[in-house]
Amino acid sequence: MASIARRPDGTYRPRFRDASGKEHARHFKRKVDAQRWLDEMTAAMVTGQYVDPAAGRVTFREYAERWRATQVHRPTTAAHVETMLRRHVYPGLGDKRLGSVLPSDVQSLVKQLSLDLAPATVGVVHRILAGIFKAAVRDRRIVASPCEGTKLPKVHRQRIEPMTLEAVEALTEAMPERYRALVTLAAGTGLRQGEMLGLTVDRIDFLRRQLTVDRQLITMPDRAPFLAPPKTQASVRVVPLPQVVVDALALHLGTWPADEFLFTTELGDPIRRTAFSERIWRPALKRAGLSGVTMHSLRHFYASLLIRHGESVKTVQARLGHASAAETLDTYSHLWPDSDDRTREAVDGALGSLRAEPSVARHATNRPSGRSADG
Repeated sequence: MASIARRPDGTYRPRFRDASGKEHARHFKRKVDAQRWLDEMTAAMVTGQYVDPAAGRVTFREYAERWRATQVHRPTTAAHVETMLRRHVYPGLGDKRLGSVLPSDVQSLVKQLSLDLAPATVGVVHRILAGIFKAAVRDRRIVASPCEGTKLPKVHRQRIEPMTLEAVEALTEAMPERYRALVTLAAGTGLRQGEMLGLTVDRIDFLRRQLTVDRQLITMPDRAPFLAPPKTQASVRVVPLPQVVVDALALHLGTWPADEFLFTTELGDPIRRTAFSERIWRPALKRAGLSGVTMHSLRHFYASLLIRHGESVKTVQARLGHASAAETLDTYSHLWPDSDDRTREAVDGALGSLRAEPSVARHATNRPSGRSADG
């Protein structure tokens, strides 16, 4: 039901009821403006685009926390999202009403974050923000997302420069003996850090010289380390073990026997990443004279070995557990041998017979005979 009534003071009061029966009204000085507003609201109701103005009065923080509680995230992802919102979004937008956040507010937040954070991190924060506002649109809390059209800082992807063999050897020597096999395992299989720290003895097949990756160790503050599925379904894989890795693991187990986790602390507990980085990894890098090297650098080293020895993109993808070949190429395409010479050879082989004659011969062929056209 919709109508327009003229009030005693000469203003016009259009009103209508939404799908829930709630009445909405406004006041206009001109009847034409009242009719236009009523037509817009009626059209929005008919097309299913109507949003109750009161629905967006909840604060962004309140809505975001409800949204966060309903997401099906891995524990690490859930913790990451909570940290990003608490540190980078709530200080600026948390107390604003959901429906009052403007595109300029989002752009201003991005600009401010860009002063202190890497472009990739700013992009992560914006994706979380956009996901929340997209959900708010679906919930009919707001008409449109203020994240649309945001200009983000450009992410400059750095080319991977793999470690040298000498650097890997120096790092291995600098590690405490208890963790030297961890470096060999990383360099010889390309496993992610969580996959290695979560590796249990029953996942290693010494007879077939292979190991199964189907779990990773998750370490979070204020919670005991626990096993969880790997990063993606593509990360579930069987990795062949080179003999050098088999020997290193066998020596490790001979020295530090284990029933469950292959690598543990001196007390036999699962290894926490932060403690390992502080007490083991960084001191070892210093002793080896290395800088800017992470556990992931050993994964890049492994990939570079496969590429150098002629493995295909699909093989490298499978060994590393990448979700797609595109991900592998985006990361390592510059490491594949340059194909310029093969391109030249292919074209020359196909079109060689059409090669132009030397200029001297061509001129001799085209030179006039000396006789006239009549003669």
